[in-house]
Amino acid sequence: MAINKLANETVLAPPKTRSRSWERWSGVGLLLSVLLLWETAVRLTHTPAYLFPAPTAVFRYLFSHLADLLLAGGVTLLEAVAGLVLGTAVGLALAVIITFWQQLEQGVMSLAILIKSTPIIAIAPILTIWLGFGPAPKVIVTALLTFFPVLINALTGFRSVDVALLDWLRSLNATPQEIFLQARWPGARPYLFAALRVVGPLALIGAVVAEWMGASSGLGRAMWLAYTNLNMPALFAAVFILTGLSTAVYQTIVWLEKRFLFWE
Repeated sequence: MAINKLANETVLAPPKTRSRSWERWSGVGLLLSVLLLWETAVRLTHTPAYLFPAPTAVFRYLFSHLADLLLAGGVTLLEAVAGLVLGTAVGLALAVIITFWQQLEQGVMSLAILIKSTPIIAIAPILTIWLGFGPAPKVIVTALLTFFPVLINALTGFRSVDVALLDWLRSLNATPQEIFLQARWPGARPYLFAALRVVGPLALIGAVVAEWMGASSGLGRAMWLAYTNLNMPALFAAVFILTGLSTAVYQTIVWLEKRFLFWE
């Protein structure tokens, strides 16, 4: 029976591999179909390029200015990653503080909700005036945009520990710090990575929005210049680069999650 079961599993393995390969190629086919439909619609309707450019015009601009766009994308990516790290550190630190000192929860959460409720588009110009056109305001805007989901998910994870496990650790006279390291922190890591999957691509959006308010480089500045000049192929090319970076950030977080949470 064991041999037959092993044989069946061996026979069933290739179709699973072919299924995954088919899913990847079906996604590529869908993307190519959308681009073809887009190109056909623009050409048949004779839509001007300053309103809605054809994919060929966008890719022509993309490849002819690829170095400049990648350089701008690198600046935005560095700002986004720095803001993401800062926002994650702040959100995680606040969650730890609330976990150890629950009497501070109402005050900390009220302040966090106040910051979260303030429109980022209103904060970005103020920070630009105060801190200049360098990376500092972009990093702070990105951190403000990303810290709240990390705070909520980390706090939920710290509190989701099995009651029986907590009782067992307390019966061993474990200190609050030991309970945190042995139970709360491991239990919160899936929640933390779930938050990072959300705020990772969001960090790039925050950096671009901050760059719109004033920047000497970056994808946001490139998009703003393209918008003011009605250069729609350039604007769409910058959007394509931003989409690629967002996808890369998301996939990196998923890869890290699989490495650190390999048992799930």
